[in-house]
Amino acid sequence: MAKKFALLFPGQGSQYVGMGRDLYQGWPEAQAIFSRADEALGFRLSDLIFQGPEEALSDTINTQPAILATSIAFWEALSAQESFEPAYVAGHSLGEYTALVVAGALGFEEALCLVRERGRLMKEAGREKPGGMAAILGLEERVVEEICDQVDSQNPGTLAVANYNCPGQVVISGLKESLKAAMKLARERGARRVAPLAVSIAGHSPLMASAATLFASVVARLPFRRAEIPVVANLTAQPITSPEEIKNELVQQLISPVRWTESIQYMIKEGLSTFIEVGPGSVLSGLVKRIDKKVQVVNVGHLEELRGFRL
Repeated sequence: MAKKFALLFPGQGSQYVGMGRDLYQGWPEAQAIFSRADEALGFRLSDLIFQGPEEALSDTINTQPAILATSIAFWEALSAQESFEPAYVAGHSLGEYTALVVAGALGFEEALCLVRERGRLMKEAGREKPGGMAAILGLEERVVEEICDQVDSQNPGTLAVANYNCPGQVVISGLKESLKAAMKLARERGARRVAPLAVSIAGHSPLMASAATLFASVVARLPFRRAEIPVVANLTAQPITSPEEIKNELVQQLISPVRWTESIQYMIKEGLSTFIEVGPGSVLSGLVKRIDKKVQVVNVGHLEELRGFRL
């Protein structure tokens, strides 16, 4: 009986200057993807990815299309050497757009332009309501939720859980003062570590409401198709396939938490034993192993991993 497996695609935070450069030099499939990205966006995104500077690459308006393009380049190279029939695809936040491209629900060029606009709107919302995010390690989800509720009750709509990444790792998001108060409470409640993230945007929180409203009109105009592979959604941790479900997911995802733990658990319950992370970094692989140590996790984010890939 063949293994059932899922493809996973990384989100922001996995980028680094030079990602995919060796792939570009050795694989025509990857060269084609980066060239298409440059043409679609009207500037040399590939130069920014391969050469930096890091500050420009880390600007969310560039980071989002850069990670998507690099992940798709790895996917195209991988699928050129292997025949694939994944049971599911999933992506963490931004990575969900890569998953939609691979599932055939959205064209590559359309997705690139969409995530660049997503980055622009998120950046603008961050200017209007400056905020941040912080990882809370070593506390149960319920305890982190209680902390957020306690702080948010003092100033409603300013703090929320952003990511349920794995057992013992929850990310919170909100206005700077609310975030500071929550981090203090988390330490008092016994968190093993409280780490502010290097972002100035309160992603996956009510502070992104203005971005979500504007983004909804952009999403509504795009020609989404039915996904050929079920996409396990960040919003519900359930598979979605219809254009209507996908459009709702992409808008609501901006103001709602990423339910990554539940997403992986859902796929395991469906009989999956293998997860393949495709794209830069290995963040998702680490999270999957913390969710369930028994499953197999494979990375394809470097040229040597691509060449040595065996399922």
